[in-house]
Amino acid sequence: MNTPDPRRMPRPVAEDAPVFVISVAAELAGMHAQTLRQYDRLGLVSPGRTPGGGRRYSPREVALLREVQRLSQEDGVNLAGIKRIIELESQVEALQDRVHELLEELQVSESRRIAAESAVHAAYRRDLVPRATPGSALVVWRPGSQR
Repeated sequence: MNTPDPRRMPRPVAEDAPVFVISVAAELAGMHAQTLRQYDRLGLVSPGRTPGGGRRYSPREVALLREVQRLSQEDGVNLAGIKRIIELESQVEALQDRVHELLEELQVSESRRIAAESAVHAAYRRDLVPRATPGSALVVWRPGSQR
């Protein structure tokens, strides 16, 4: 039985990993490389850079290039509008991430509150709570009242 060599197995690529050179990214997005350069200059899609200055596109950026093309060609949105849409979508994503973080913090805080409340109840001293015994009575004293 042949076992595959782990060094030759394809490794998953992170969605944000800058792995594609401009020609490959252009081909994957169905665009000309010069279009990608123009989008970079306009700030629509800004790829990572190598130490030598070469552009490297991530799978997420390639998907964004496809979305830019769709908005432009199918929906007739101009590049300024597309840039604004991208900015707003980025803000929404950041806010959704923050809401998720806050919900997690709230869940942790609620768990801590419940644990602290349980610890307080467990620590109540039973001798502080008087127990009624047969024959014991409660007498209320009021100063100045005489019988």
